[in-house]
Amino acid sequence: MTSTDLPVDNGVNVEALLGARNALADTPEIARFRWRATNSWVRGTHSESTVESFYGFGEEQRHKRTFRFDADHPEAFAAEDNGATPVELVLVALGSCLTAGVASVAQQRSIQLRSVRATIEADFDLHGILGADPEVRNGFSGVRVSYDIDADAGPDEIKALVAQSQKRSAVYDILTNPTDVSVEVA
Repeated sequence: MTSTDLPVDNGVNVEALLGARNALADTPEIARFRWRATNSWVRGTHSESTVESFYGFGEEQRHKRTFRFDADHPEAFAAEDNGATPVELVLVALGSCLTAGVASVAQQRSIQLRSVRATIEADFDLHGILGADPEVRNGFSGVRVSYDIDADAGPDEIKALVAQSQKRSAVYDILTNPTDVSVEVA
């Protein structure tokens, strides 16, 4: 690790995160979270999702504001292109989760970041989702994340940052391990 005279500040409060991790040992029930989003159909393939509250630390929590996300399909799919496609939002989630991890691990390891850019690409065959070929899956056949990181660290340290972020990423875990999903109609 390259040392600098200035303290490392990647904008992550590692002390608070480690404090929360230590508190979980005494009260494991506060670690059980329930994340939620509400999705409403707008028109055609356009829908809007909102995120405003979640359950965690033993009680209901609210974000500082309501977050809104539009999803749609592009004009090439005879849609109105009012938002990113749902599969693109999955890529956004993966990149966001991994990059947050890179910043957190860098802060903990006293590595100053100057810039972090991830490019996330996924392969997808429309034959599956359109029902044209039952042998083709509906989802991604492969996902690639490529990082360009400028930091006060050598190549091996940067690779270790990304590896640790990948190891701790909730979204990476969700994508790479089966998750039970139930769908109900009220």
